[in-house]
Amino acid sequence: MKNKTGALFGRLMKHILRSPDTIITVALIPIAMMLLFVYVFGGAIRPSIGGGTNYVNYLLPGILLMAIASGISYTAYRMFQDVQRGIFQRFNSMPIPRSAALWGHVLCSLVSNMITVAIIFLVGLLIGFRSSAGILNWLAAIGILVLFTLALTWLAVIPGITAKSMEGASAFAYPLIFLPFISSAFVPTDTMPKVVRAFAEYQPVTPIVNAIRALLGNQPAGNDLWIALAWCVGITIAAYFFAMRAYNKKALHR
Repeated sequence: MKNKTGALFGRLMKHILRSPDTIITVALIPIAMMLLFVYVFGGAIRPSIGGGTNYVNYLLPGILLMAIASGISYTAYRMFQDVQRGIFQRFNSMPIPRSAALWGHVLCSLVSNMITVAIIFLVGLLIGFRSSAGILNWLAAIGILVLFTLALTWLAVIPGITAKSMEGASAFAYPLIFLPFISSAFVPTDTMPKVVRAFAEYQPVTPIVNAIRALLGNQPAGNDLWIALAWCVGITIAAYFFAMRAYNKKALHR
């Protein structure tokens, strides 16, 4: 399994390295959003988060989640292409676990999205992001980002396998990209109307953003950390189950 997964992963990464415009495109919109909110809306928003708070520090976790949500649409796109080209069918004829082919795409998504995250972090540093967090807090924050990427990537696998068109394979990511807007990513939830606030506080992005923000700010994450982990692990398990089910069903009909 490791050899076949590694071979598929290597093939996918070669495509990305030969055409890095995918990573650049995924990073550009979140970076543009970050600059827009910091330099255009930041002055108006800052009083709602506390006048002495660095808005870049407050904003960055949500921007990272938005970038990851945007990046996994390419995973669904690449998955769809491989299904249409019959590459998975060739893997099915080999004596390897069926999940090996899927894991190649998942690992490629994880690496490419972490590269995007690193680029956005660097831009954040250039415009004023600062963190007093220790190494353990940084590792915990990166761990949550990795889990979040895995959760969304396994979600992306499902439309990548089942979609009837290339557009349908990648379009599912659009609602995920906009979830941070209805969360604590840009403004505190207590500034929102009651109905919107209720949705914002009970959807997964808010505890994930709060946990990462607290960790990078060297503050106690409290229950947000455990809720964030529960969301990420729960989504990953459920998405993996339905992705394998869709893959096995597709294999039987080939």
